[in-house]
Amino acid sequence: MHRRFGFSPVALVATWCAVVALLSAQAPQPNPAEPFTVTDVMIPMRDGVKLHTKIFVPKDQRDPLPIIMKRTPYGIERSAGNFIAYMKALADEGYIFVFQDIRGKFGSEGAFVMQRPARKAGDAAALDEGTDTYDTIDWLLKNVPGNNGRVGMLGVSYDGWTTIMGALEPHPALKAISPQASPADMFLGDDFHHNGAFRLSYGFEYAAMMESSKETQAFAFDRHDTFDWYLTLGPLANANAKYLHEKIPTWNDYVLHPSYDEFWQRQTLIPSIRDVKVPTLSVAGWWDQEDFYGPIRIYDALERYDAKHLNYLVVGPWNHGGWSGGKGDRLGPIPFGSETAVYFRDQIQAPWFAYFLKDKGRLDRPEAETFEAGTNTWRKWDAWPPKSRIEERRLYFSPERALSFDKPSEAGNAAFDSYVSDPAHPVPYRHRPIPPTYFPGGSGWTTWLVEDQRFVADRPDVLGWESMPLTQDLTIAGEVTAHLYAATSGSDADWIVKLIDVYPEEYPQAWELAGYQLMVSNEVFRGRFRKSFEKPEPIVPNAVTEYAWSLHTQDYTFLKGHRVMVQVQSTWFPLIDRNPQTFVPNIFQAKGSDFRSATHRVYRSAQYPSHVALPVVRANTSTAATGFAKP
Repeated sequence: MHRRFGFSPVALVATWCAVVALLSAQAPQPNPAEPFTVTDVMIPMRDGVKLHTKIFVPKDQRDPLPIIMKRTPYGIERSAGNFIAYMKALADEGYIFVFQDIRGKFGSEGAFVMQRPARKAGDAAALDEGTDTYDTIDWLLKNVPGNNGRVGMLGVSYDGWTTIMGALEPHPALKAISPQASPADMFLGDDFHHNGAFRLSYGFEYAAMMESSKETQAFAFDRHDTFDWYLTLGPLANANAKYLHEKIPTWNDYVLHPSYDEFWQRQTLIPSIRDVKVPTLSVAGWWDQEDFYGPIRIYDALERYDAKHLNYLVVGPWNHGGWSGGKGDRLGPIPFGSETAVYFRDQIQAPWFAYFLKDKGRLDRPEAETFEAGTNTWRKWDAWPPKSRIEERRLYFSPERALSFDKPSEAGNAAFDSYVSDPAHPVPYRHRPIPPTYFPGGSGWTTWLVEDQRFVADRPDVLGWESMPLTQDLTIAGEVTAHLYAATSGSDADWIVKLIDVYPEEYPQAWELAGYQLMVSNEVFRGRFRKSFEKPEPIVPNAVTEYAWSLHTQDYTFLKGHRVMVQVQSTWFPLIDRNPQTFVPNIFQAKGSDFRSATHRVYRSAQYPSHVALPVVRANTSTAATGFAKP
């Protein structure tokens, strides 16, 4: 009967939910800014440009309070929303809050430059986000009554980047920072490239959103499934020719700088880190779909100079910024057994700022605190990656698509698995359809890293090797690395390696996870950069070549009864642009005729032992727990 009239039970339920949501939206909602007196000001910088700033002062303030500041390119008109979750514990503690539109965005004057590089040492006339931060703090101290002379900064993603930039040449009043999911290097590992491979969908859509207007404006796709749209686009040169018309500066930078040249090297802030001037709490998420490389790299760079023990790290089971809202008790279908985001906000972030800005409590933080998924336990470490109780164990690719800790014994060049990679038929990086990244109905972008990988397991251009079921838990903590011995009939190739936890086929804890294939670590490497990111070279066709690269750090337990899998493929579309597989000087200028199929071989012999190296945590009383069931 429902179908006769064009309705289904699901549609009726959805309609009812929509009505309830509409009525709820019309009901009076609490105003998160109610406890504050809010002031809008335009703060002058040293060059006369004025930046739009909102200042929230608690109405019940009795004593001088510290200032907590967030600087953003995403607009501050809704900044009070931070007090609902992200800064609620901080607001309950009591601070003056400051939110600022960075130069050239929304209400601020000046010109916006995507990740404006840090000024060179000694160049007192130059401007960057650090100088704007310094000038803002100086003005606030002099013009906001009731401040105690101390300032803290925090923020996620771009806001995290402005936070760490503010600490390179900090104002003396800047006493604590927390750069969270901050990018560090846009060519080697963050939003726009990974190991030189261009992150097509995000790089295109983010640049268009940020630089099409002074506000933010999503690109208008004419197809819901962007996999089809990007494939129909053809070579990257068509992006300017058909759509952008050289009006998006960041896209033009991609085209002009296809290798790790001075432009990208100037944009990374890592060389500007020469000491630890401000106590720093870096925050990352294991399944961050945008910036996992950045916070780990920033922590590492600071650690080299951390003689005073001011550098700390927290990594949880989150996507990009997943700790800033919600409970954090699950990501997609993967449960974590506790409210990890609430724990971070209440038990880590709030006490961190209270200690440094209010002299409150004790600083008893470990050097690093990480969430170990699998066992779903927070772990505390005196260093990251851990230096004790860690043993490198190599998972080798073996015959019959097996995975083993035993090194291959077969000699010669005959031991390999192969596939044909066709740029015209790339492997999707997640389930289709793939909506635009900023699709208002929810694009799935935020949880794709935990999607079940079975959707590509039967493709002929995806290789997989799988262990027997584990006879005991296998815990890793530290950096996972891929070592691939491979050959291609082409003169360039991309290599994608994924380390996967395969759940048991019978999984009574959650039936939807039975047989689930969860990515634990993954990364792409563009073959032309195997010797140098600055000077790419063609691959010698059909020659066995070694490729080694990081799959990033991880703290994870493969539980007893689970299997370990490694997948290898050469396309990941449209997350990564298509490699023509014929070497061209600049892939952004490649022609359609440059894109060709190629046969790739992955070797697994004694001479060419392809493997993934794991940092296995040794048990207290025995060797590393690495047992597999016998076939």
